[in-house]
Amino acid sequence: MVMMTGSLAVRGTVVWLTPQQGGRVSGPPEPDYDYDYTATAYLPPRTAEDGQVGIALRRFAPSAWRSAAEGILVPAQNHRAQQVVPGCIVVVTEGVRPVGLFTVEEVNVLAADGTTVPEATPVPPTALSTPYRHSTAAARWQDNPPEVVLTTTQ
Repeated sequence: MVMMTGSLAVRGTVVWLTPQQGGRVSGPPEPDYDYDYTATAYLPPRTAEDGQVGIALRRFAPSAWRSAAEGILVPAQNHRAQQVVPGCIVVVTEGVRPVGLFTVEEVNVLAADGTTVPEATPVPPTALSTPYRHSTAAARWQDNPPEVVLTTTQ
């Protein structure tokens, strides 16, 4: 799970909406090898009014309504964190009008210099079974599980 607090490099599939669906009248954008296609986007349940991020897409097939693509998501300043994980849908917009849907298949966090940040160490499965309280309380719970005494009354 990755929280979107910096730039993210993503890979996935983009589906461009047809003009009848409210998408671009000119059809899918033509990729340019010198420039990326740039637009705005949002991640549901947010909307174009309350959750826009910047998106740049590249390496998608020319004139294809559906294509593999790579992109970069950049949140606005003072933007609340959003969860970006494989399987989530990013709504690509031009202004507030949806023009495409990008399904995320891979997520990589980018450092300020544009290099990929190594993935965090996964949480061991035993830690997932610990009831959540507070980080220090959870640590105490795991180190010294409470004794449970069952009594019956008649």
